[in-house]
Amino acid sequence: MTDFQQFTQFYQQRIEQKLAACLVEEAESPEWLHQAMRYSSLGGGKRFRALLVYCCGHACGVSEDDLLDAGACAVELIHAYSLIHDDLPAMDNSDLRRGKPTCHLAFDEATAILAGDALQALAFEVLTTQTAALPAEKRLTMTIELAKACGTRGMAGGQALDLRSGQVNLTLTELIHLHHLKTGALIECSATIGALCANNLSPEKLQAIYSYAHHLGLAFQIKDDMLDVDGDTATLGKPKGIDDINQKTTFVSLLNYQGAQTFLLQEYEQAITALQKVNLVHPQLMNLAKFVINRNS
Repeated sequence: MTDFQQFTQFYQQRIEQKLAACLVEEAESPEWLHQAMRYSSLGGGKRFRALLVYCCGHACGVSEDDLLDAGACAVELIHAYSLIHDDLPAMDNSDLRRGKPTCHLAFDEATAILAGDALQALAFEVLTTQTAALPAEKRLTMTIELAKACGTRGMAGGQALDLRSGQVNLTLTELIHLHHLKTGALIECSATIGALCANNLSPEKLQAIYSYAHHLGLAFQIKDDMLDVDGDTATLGKPKGIDDINQKTTFVSLLNYQGAQTFLLQEYEQAITALQKVNLVHPQLMNLAKFVINRNS
């Protein structure tokens, strides 16, 4: 096992514990809603966005993980909410997520919608109440960044464009824009929140972290599109080929598989270059970028 695998396992376990502590216990009324929230948030996932918070925080000089936990929880709660809603019949109509039935199948559609709504609200509660050790100005900036990542210039806007992508032939520029919103916005937000936890961070380094995450977010989506072609359902934890079933434009359908691979590596290189320009070549950030382009799920 590599040092990065050990690092990943440690922080995956840490965020699981922190999320479990944030979520309301299942026994509290309304029990079925709290069960759905915990079902969809715990026990699976790469925790990539939480890892970004920790890695970017460490790279910028944060030595206390307690300062990073709230931000890591907040972005994972937002991610969980977005997956619940994305999987609904009115959206992507998926029946498998993280290797188990999607929330609306395990419970029902109304409960799934409410669970997603409640997880989004909880993310902002956690971010604003569990960051007391940070200056108020930074806490406000983090909250604004998270709100922007959720809205029409972030995930909601990206999902709206994605729903239309099966009805029109998108250009490469349009597809990149779609995924910078749907996937990239929360990834950029995760990196920014981690960096903002640092003291005396220069604007240049904050911009470099943002740029790194900007390119990494697109690389993450390109790899997702490739895995939808050559992955398998058991490893992915979600149905293989769902983009093709929903007739969505993907980087593979536009560029072919080899073209998507080339584009993936270009985005990876640009992410690393952004860090090199400000001498922020931190091992955790390098390894996380390699993870994105080499992952199998």
